[in-house]
Amino acid sequence: MALHESGQMYLEAIYVLLQKNENIRAIDVGAYLGYTKPSVSRAIGLLKKSEHISVDGDGYITMTDKGMRVAEQLYERHTVLTNLLMALGVDEKTATEDACRIEHVISEKSFSAVKEHYLHYKE
Repeated sequence: MALHESGQMYLEAIYVLLQKNENIRAIDVGAYLGYTKPSVSRAIGLLKKSEHISVDGDGYITMTDKGMRVAEQLYERHTVLTNLLMALGVDEKTATEDACRIEHVISEKSFSAVKEHYLHYKE
């Protein structure tokens, strides 16, 4: 099952939160994203069903290997695109918001070219 943009956003948020704290719950994801409890509950259920995350009996969320691969890819896209836009002179807030939108629609081929160009530019 392919993840839609909203599922990708939740997965990336979980990834970011888990980098800061190994114990997170759905309420933490909702607070981070600013989403309602029903929306978060539905998304968590879908991510569990697609085997991107697991939730233990106490409600703590962990990422599966599958989820980690996808989340790391999304986070890399977000980071590279944000940094590239900022290097082009875009303010951080706008660069972050635009990168968040772009990361979900850019093809792997285009992202690879952007990443290669950005890494070459940084040198």
